[in-house]
Amino acid sequence: MKFLRRLFKIGQAEVHHAIDGVEDPIKMTEQGIRDMKQDLDKGLEALAQVKAMSIRAKNEIEEHGNKAEDYNEKAMLILKKAQKGDMDAEEADRLATEALLKKEESMAHQQRAEGDKEKFDQNVLQMEGNVQTIKQNINKWENELKILRSRVKVADATKSLNKQMAKIDTNGTISLLERMKEKVIQEEALAEAYGEIANSTKSVDAEIDKAVDVKKSKAMSELEKLKSQMGIGGGTPE
Repeated sequence: MKFLRRLFKIGQAEVHHAIDGVEDPIKMTEQGIRDMKQDLDKGLEALAQVKAMSIRAKNEIEEHGNKAEDYNEKAMLILKKAQKGDMDAEEADRLATEALLKKEESMAHQQRAEGDKEKFDQNVLQMEGNVQTIKQNINKWENELKILRSRVKVADATKSLNKQMAKIDTNGTISLLERMKEKVIQEEALAEAYGEIANSTKSVDAEIDKAVDVKKSKAMSELEKLKSQMGIGGGTPE
């Protein structure tokens, strides 16, 4: 069937997925699914037509069966009328015979309709199986398509990332980091040196201030000047 050829095409797309220069497997799968859906629509239409013929055959069986019973009943009524003397016996036999012939004809049509219905029912079973197979394959390949799309996205993302990683100059980057590290170490050492110098200056000033109380000496000098101005004599207090 046509859908089997489509499945073969999709299978080829999977086989060629890793080969450069072939048709896009996603597009091929999508086209295969579209073709299978068209086959499904045609299959459902054909199935509906065969089911309609089966139903028609069933109605014909019932119709011809009813006609056969009706002709048989009419033949019996005609013979009963002749038996009662209400009808000429010869005419009754003729009409009853015609009714029975019609009965046989209806029964023949009934048997033909029964044979047709049996064939139609077999065709329906076979077509229903084919339709179910197409549905299952459509569902299968739609799921495969989802997985394939996801795999393509992952593959593209991975390829892009790997491509970017391949462009990175590893040696240059390491060299730059080493220079930055050396610069930081140098700056840290310089900062520490300035700190030591600052601490050293502060220590000398502290020692000088400790040896000479500048504020006290200045106050004593001011005191001596004031006493001299006031004419107050005396020694410098200790």
